[in-house]
Amino acid sequence: MSTTASLLQTVAAIDWTEIAWAGSDTLLMLGGSLLFTSLLGLPLGVALYLFDRGRLLASPRLYGLLSLLVNVLRSLPFVILLIVLIPFTLLITGTSLGVAGAIPPLVVGATPFLARLVETALHGVDRGIVEAGQAMGASTRQIVWQALLPEALPGIVSALTVTAITLVSYTAMSGVIGGGGLGDLAIRFGYQRFQTEVMVVTVALLLILVQALQMLGDWLVKRVSHR
Repeated sequence: MSTTASLLQTVAAIDWTEIAWAGSDTLLMLGGSLLFTSLLGLPLGVALYLFDRGRLLASPRLYGLLSLLVNVLRSLPFVILLIVLIPFTLLITGTSLGVAGAIPPLVVGATPFLARLVETALHGVDRGIVEAGQAMGASTRQIVWQALLPEALPGIVSALTVTAITLVSYTAMSGVIGGGGLGDLAIRFGYQRFQTEVMVVTVALLLILVQALQMLGDWLVKRVSHR
C-alpha cells in the first residue's frame, strides 16, 4: 500500500498542464521543421542525383560543391549547430528561444540528412526506366516527375520517416538553448531540479512519438510500394 500511495503522490505531483504544453510545442517544432526540411531537402536530393556522374545533368563541379555543403552540415554535431546558428535564427525569427527559435536550426540540421537519403533512394531506381524515358524523347523534368520520383516514392517516404524520427531527437536537444518542448522540460525540471518523475514522463512521451512515427511511416511505405 505504501508503494502504491507513493506512486500516486508522485503522479499527482507532476504538472500535467506543463507537460501538455511542452508536448504541443514538440509537435509544432516537429511539424514546422519537417515541412521546411521537406521543401528544401527533397529538391536538394534530386539535384545531387541529377548532377552526379553519368546522370541526366551530370556536372562534377556542381555535384562536388553541393556534396561538400551537405557533408559539412551533416558533420556538425547538432548541439554545436544550435549555438552557431543563434545569430542566423535571430535574424530570421527575431528570437532564439521557444518554438520559433528552434525551427531554423532544426531545418538546417535535418535538410542535408534528408537530401542524402533522397539521393540514395533515387540511385536505387533502375537505370532502364530513365533510359526508356530518354528513348521516348522525354525531357529531364518529365523523367524526374513521371519516372524517377514515382519509382523512388517508397524510399523517399522511408527517408521522410527516418528524418522525422531524427527531428524528434533534435527537438529534445534544442532544450539546451531554451528551444521549448519536452526536451526543455526534461532539462529544466528533470535534470536541473532533480524531478525524476518529469524526466521519466518526457522520455516515455518521446518514445511513444517515435514509435507512432515509425508505424505511420511503415504503413505509408506499404501503401505506395509497387511490389
